[in-house]
Amino acid sequence: MKENEKEREFINQVEMHQGIIHKIIGLYIDNDEDKRDVRQEILCQAWKGYAHFKGQSKFSTWLYKVTLNTVLNHQKKKPQAEVQTIDESDQSTEKHELLYSIIKELNEVDKMLITLHLDGYGNIEIAKITGMTSNHINVKLYRIKKVIAERFKIEDAQ
Repeated sequence: MKENEKEREFINQVEMHQGIIHKIIGLYIDNDEDKRDVRQEILCQAWKGYAHFKGQSKFSTWLYKVTLNTVLNHQKKKPQAEVQTIDESDQSTEKHELLYSIIKELNEVDKMLITLHLDGYGNIEIAKITGMTSNHINVKLYRIKKVIAERFKIEDAQ
């Protein structure tokens, strides 16, 4: 594949899966300037690694892993920001925002696992991304879902 074709294919794939980048950045980073910086770093890391992408997994799975690793490395360098919640009048929006804020408060591993799960990745794909076993992921997801359900009950009671 010629360099121009390779570059064009990379750009097309990133554009097709840019929601992955946007979602993960939104879960981990609150500051708009940091979001822009991290997005640029993700694109740089993805481009550097694209030559080594063998296609053994889906591009979206590979991009998820690059994005998560880049965001987590960025987070190690900066202190955690406070979680911000948005008060909306629409109940479904409130539930969505509550879920989002609960996920943002989880530890890094749990946040990553539930995000991948909610994005429709199966345990085997999550295992490829994280390096964990499928069984371990199953147990962790069960526990994470229990925590989220409990937090919803607490918030609904208030």
